[in-house]
Amino acid sequence: MPNIVDTSLFNRMITLRREIHRFPELAYHEEKTAELICRELDLLGIDYQKGIGNTGIQAVLGKQNGPCIGLRADMDALPVPENTGLDFSSNTRGVMHACGHDGHVAMLLGAAHLLKKTEGKERVVLLFQPAEESGNGAVAMINEGCLQDIAMVFCGHIDIHYPVATFTVDEGLICSYTDPFTITIQGQGGHAAKPHEAVDALVAASSLVMNLQTLVSRSVNPVHPAVVTVGQLLAGETHNVIAHKAVLTGTIRTAHKETREHLIGSMHTLIQGAAKMTGTAMELRLHDGLPAVINDKRSCAVARKAAYAVAGEKNVFSQGAPSLGGEDFSFYQQHVSGTMIRFGAAKKESSGPAHSSTFDFDENVLSYGASWLATVARLGAQSLSHR
Repeated sequence: MPNIVDTSLFNRMITLRREIHRFPELAYHEEKTAELICRELDLLGIDYQKGIGNTGIQAVLGKQNGPCIGLRADMDALPVPENTGLDFSSNTRGVMHACGHDGHVAMLLGAAHLLKKTEGKERVVLLFQPAEESGNGAVAMINEGCLQDIAMVFCGHIDIHYPVATFTVDEGLICSYTDPFTITIQGQGGHAAKPHEAVDALVAASSLVMNLQTLVSRSVNPVHPAVVTVGQLLAGETHNVIAHKAVLTGTIRTAHKETREHLIGSMHTLIQGAAKMTGTAMELRLHDGLPAVINDKRSCAVARKAAYAVAGEKNVFSQGAPSLGGEDFSFYQQHVSGTMIRFGAAKKESSGPAHSSTFDFDENVLSYGASWLATVARLGAQSLSHR
């Protein structure tokens, strides 16, 4: 039977979610969020270590040694100004929970309540992780040993594309490879009235932005999802001086390893040609990105069974094509069996998309998320004992 979230626990999770939402914190600065988590764990009498991976927390239920189950929730907010009009809107200028991480923390704390009620020998590790959005906090926690003894790890992500009380569960690739990049363009500055005496880095950058869009539309198999996005262009100092330098920053998102390698190679070729054409010097630098999230067969079967138990088979379905969003949960999957699912959380009234200033979700999802996390922990523990 699924773990039941009663009215009291549901209201508790709402209170926790709203407090976290009101005081959002960026990657590796989640001090208040960590304090709230520790306070709740203290009330439950659950042992924990704080300061894992900087601001992360690792809590443990059960005493049994050997392989165990891990549950992960991310804690950080985004550098986005909030415009939701909610009564519990962000009190921090320019920062908000625009991706549901406030809900993820509340769900995992709710699951902690449920698991504590029937705590037995089976060990479950709760991972409250910092810096999912920008700092690869999963790597920081892994480097400090958070996966020791964990045989399977699970997480879920709030998604407003699906109705409340539904789950998406998929084996295989569900989130893309992400490769952030910087392109530096060096030209020659000069007077705005005498462009023939200069090499305009801004014009070269503008042309390059447009040409980069052809990489996907004209060189990638149309059935293989891929995106090249330039999110920032910095160039120029004032209106009457030709820019001597321009800097582009962006991201490559791909759902297939072969497409990723092809796009990166094509980008190098394109930049070399653009530099010759414009008389500039161009340099492409790729930064540490994220591997793809690939759910393995074993843990995915447990995740699906838990979703069926909580929502019924008719309310568990596939997300369809892989998302081009990135998720550092993928780093856990490089070490242990792991599955990430999606929690349907669409609001009846309109809401902005994730990472927007008007993002919000239906708080009823908290009950379903907490119940699934507790259920998947118990089913996962059972599967380990039967190996």
